[in-house]
Order: sequence, then structure tokens, then C-alpha cells
Amino acid sequence: MTQLADSIQIRHTNFKNRIIKGAMSEALANDAGQPNQAHFKLYEAWAKGGLGCAITGNVMVDFRAKNEPGVVVVETERDLEQLKVWAEVGKQQGMVQLVQLSHPGRQCPKGLNKETVAPSAVPFSPALAVSFGTPRALTETEILEIIQRFATSAQICEKAGFEGVQLHGAHGYLISQFLSPLTNKRQDQWGGSIENRTRFLLETYQAVRAASSENFIISVKLNSADFQRGGISEEDVIYVFKAMDAAGIDIIEVSGGSYEAPAMAGVKEDKRKASTIAREAYFLDFAEKIRQEVNCHIMVTGGFRTVDGMNAALDSGACDFVGIARPFAVEPDLGDRLIAGQDVRYAVEKIKTGIPLVDKMAIMEIIWYAAQFKEIAKGKQPNPKLSPLKVFLNYLKGNVKAVIKGQLNSRKSA
Repeated sequence: MTQLADSIQIRHTNFKNRIIKGAMSEALANDAGQPNQAHFKLYEAWAKGGLGCAITGNVMVDFRAKNEPGVVVVETERDLEQLKVWAEVGKQQGMVQLVQLSHPGRQCPKGLNKETVAPSAVPFSPALAVSFGTPRALTETEILEIIQRFATSAQICEKAGFEGVQLHGAHGYLISQFLSPLTNKRQDQWGGSIENRTRFLLETYQAVRAASSENFIISVKLNSADFQRGGISEEDVIYVFKAMDAAGIDIIEVSGGSYEAPAMAGVKEDKRKASTIAREAYFLDFAEKIRQEVNCHIMVTGGFRTVDGMNAALDSGACDFVGIARPFAVEPDLGDRLIAGQDVRYAVEKIKTGIPLVDKMAIMEIIWYAAQFKEIAKGKQPNPKLSPLKVFLNYLKGNVKAVIKGQLNSRKSA
């Protein structure tokens, strides 16, 4: 029986247990996108708390395409020494660290960047069009440049000492935008058939693999579904998983949703079967199905709350790793507690500000937890009762400042 405490080796890296902290936005970087002491302290807290592996929050591969203020950007060796310190934090405690490399595509707040690009110029739904503008379609030259950016960033991460990277191919970010027929309307080799829509992901993986050593772990986060009418079909999803498995990917994390349909933040219980609710994880049923199709390691994130539920998922063979995200924001020592047989202490509930327009979006499921990270990074205890409205107003204030600053910088460089 596979259990949480069991170790596992991938390439030459040993994972001391089967618990992985899923990627969450830290929003701790400065305006230049540099990692700092706050990142080191936060990840040190998780490492000392017994976590087997941590996947970092979004690390952008292009400073011109940031998804939010405070995000880390790795496009050159400018911050190599800081990255080495970050990587060493995990090594000191035997915690593997994978850097989540990402390009947001169209998922950038209006005004944050000089322009927004995507596979196609597809606007957001009316509810989100207020915050996110219609992107410009990428040229083929730009597509090839972005692929190389992923490879360069991965090479720098390996040089810094990280054990691997995760390509963010879910939640409506650029790779996911290429995969979905809802956001990819291209008529060239990058769009149309599922084979063409998968090309960007496959070539990105191949470029990263070519730029890194044989021992470097490469993972990818993929949607099991977009949960939107006109989104990627299950048949096409299975094709993508099988294509990545055949290409040699080490780990696939199963997730789902996007900013417009945030299934990754939770699924209403009345829309799930009783058997699914009992098994806790949102995407475990799909993982069980895809397990029959691929040989690579599978990670399922979202919904796990009890040790029994986690061990049952591992023992079923549906997944090799249990991914847990939000609980780590309020329980930094959760790794040790789970290994000791103790369940998640705080039930994760939807974060609501009381403002309907805001509460319909997934944004609060990101920034409320990021506020907890700031407390942990300061050496303080997280606050499960932190006011969502207060957090949102602080975020709005910081976002407005970032947009104004970005516009001023754009004018200066024009």
C-alpha cells in the first residue's frame, strides 16, 4: 500500500514523501521581479514543516508579460545568486523544489503590461472584460521566441540548484490557451487540430529538455477540463496527456478550470456525485481514467483534506503524489502533521468579500492566501480569520500603483 510517508525517486532526485505543495501566487517580489528574503523565509517554513516537495508560484519567463504585481521573473542570470539561496533552502531540509515556469498570455490585468498577447485575439467573457483586455495574436516569430524563453529560464533554474521545473499548462495561462479551441482560433501549424494545438506545449517541453541535464525533472500542469462551453474536449485532453507521456515528461499534475471558470478553487458539492465528494479530490476520477493511458507520475491537487482520503488515493494507483495548496497558507507545518496522521486543521471555504462582481472571479482565491504568505515570511503566524474585504482593498491599491508605474515606464521608453 502506497502511503503519504513513502519516498520515491524520479531521475536522480529523492522525494522523501508523497506530499507536494501545489503552486500558489506569493506576490513577494519587487517591481523588478526579483526573489528576496521573504521567499526564502516562506519556503524555509514549509521545508522545516516536513513538506516533501514544493512547487513555486508562477515564475514568469518574460518581464513584458507579468500576470500580477509582485511576481518573480527569470529571463536572465541577473538574480542567479538569489535563486541559489532559494534553492538551498529546500536542500537543507530535504525538500525538493520545482519552479513553475509560466507565461500568462491574455490573463494579465489591464494596464499592467504594455500589451497583452495570446494565440488569438479572443476577448474575455463580459464579466471579466472589465479587468482583462482583448489580446493581440502572436506572430510565429514571437511564438518561437517564447518557447526559447521557457528553455532559458529552466536552464537558469537548474544552474541555481533547483531540482526541476513545472510548465504551467493549466488554468487559462498561455500553454492552456494554445490547447483550448475556445482561445486558439489560429489557422496555421499552431492551431486547428489537437495535434497542432499541442505543438506549442510539446516544442516548449523539448526545448526545456534540450537546455537541461538528464537529471533535471520536468513536470507539466494540465487541465482535465476547461469547464467552459466550447473548451477542450476530454478526447483531446487524453491526447495531450498521452503525447506528453510519450515525449518523456516526468510528472503531470491534474487540475482544471481558468479565471473564467475557476474549478481549481473548488466545485460546488451539489454538482458532484456523492462518491466523488467522499473521495475528496476534485480531479481524482479523471486521474483514475488517465492512469490507464500514461506511464509517467501523476499528481492530483485540490480537495484533499484527510489523511485517509490521501492514502486511499495513493493506494488506488490513481496518483503518485498528493498535491495540497491552500491549507499550507494557514498551516505551514502541515507536512509533519499529515505524516503523523493528523488531518488538515482548517477547512478551506470560498473567500468572499461581499462584492458580487469580485466574488464571481477566482482572484480572491489567490490574493487572500498571498496575504498569509507575507505573514509567514515575516516570521508571524498566519491568520485564518483575515478579512477578505481588507485584503482585496489592499490588493486594489497595490494594483493601481503598479499599473500607473507601468504606464509611466512605458511612456519613458516610448
